[in-house]
Amino acid sequence: MKVIHLPLNASQMSIICKGLRENGVEAKACNFVDHEFGFKDHNDICLYLEKIKNKKLKQQKLKNFYEQVINKYDIFHFHFTDLTVFPSQSELKYFKKLGKKMVIQHCGSEVRRLSVARSFNNPYVQVKEFWQDESRITALLQKLSNIFDQAVVADHELYHYVKDFYKNVHIINQVIDLEKISPSYPSRTNKKPLVVHAPSHQKVKGTEFVLDAVQRLKAAGYLFEFKLIEKMKNERALQLYRQADIIIDQLCIGAFGIVSLEAMALGKPVICFIRDDLIKTYPSNLPIVNASPITIYNVLEHILSNPTERYNLGVKGRKYVEKHYDANIVAKQLIDLYNKI
Repeated sequence: MKVIHLPLNASQMSIICKGLRENGVEAKACNFVDHEFGFKDHNDICLYLEKIKNKKLKQQKLKNFYEQVINKYDIFHFHFTDLTVFPSQSELKYFKKLGKKMVIQHCGSEVRRLSVARSFNNPYVQVKEFWQDESRITALLQKLSNIFDQAVVADHELYHYVKDFYKNVHIINQVIDLEKISPSYPSRTNKKPLVVHAPSHQKVKGTEFVLDAVQRLKAAGYLFEFKLIEKMKNERALQLYRQADIIIDQLCIGAFGIVSLEAMALGKPVICFIRDDLIKTYPSNLPIVNASPITIYNVLEHILSNPTERYNLGVKGRKYVEKHYDANIVAKQLIDLYNKI
């Protein structure tokens, strides 16, 4: 079986393809553009389209690429996060016309409609400014569902945004490359713990509530350090996560993301808001410490005051991702899907 993942540069594409290769699948991740956070593996392909300013030359490079891969791969697995790569969907329609086996995977913002999110009793959830127009999201999903029969999302939070559009929606966990991330459990004797928060989008991640809790706790006399990590290469961010004693993910969406996976892989306790209705949908014994924008002060206060609990949570988190989110394990689920389509 030969599989290609495209067209966006994100860590998940590279890690998934590595897991597929470890399971005997010939897999490549193709990035149409380079990524500011440095998500790339040496096995990846990158077209660097952002460097080509002439529209005709850019289209020609894409055309040449399609001609090279159209008969080389059995499965075309697309990761779709915005409208800029396939604005007309003509390329996708071409693949479908040729009878190619295709999968579309959604990661979040491009499908998350605020009205649906709020219907699950989550008053905190926010969406990115570009995606506040729900008609844009609906139109996108309608177009894509006419092309793709198979869709993949990472969890039940995303499932509800796409389930009414695609014929088949598969929930397949996000992945982590545990070979590249060894655990570094927080010290039980550290009297000045480091708290880290790494938002990709402050409004969506609830950063204002994190900063408020940090300020209030410091004013109350709690001794700790705090680092806000933004716009940084992934490799450098992971180095800073490794130094942390506590990592705060997101407080508004109601589900956890890649930061939580990386933090658990590093053996760090994670604070994140998980909607009540979603807790049971994750693999059992989820070790994430639940905190909303309302409770973050009290939750962070408790974790700061309990170094042994921090250590124990870190150990549980590492075991959790080893069991449920290792790329080698999740790749087998994808292979099962590929064999069925």
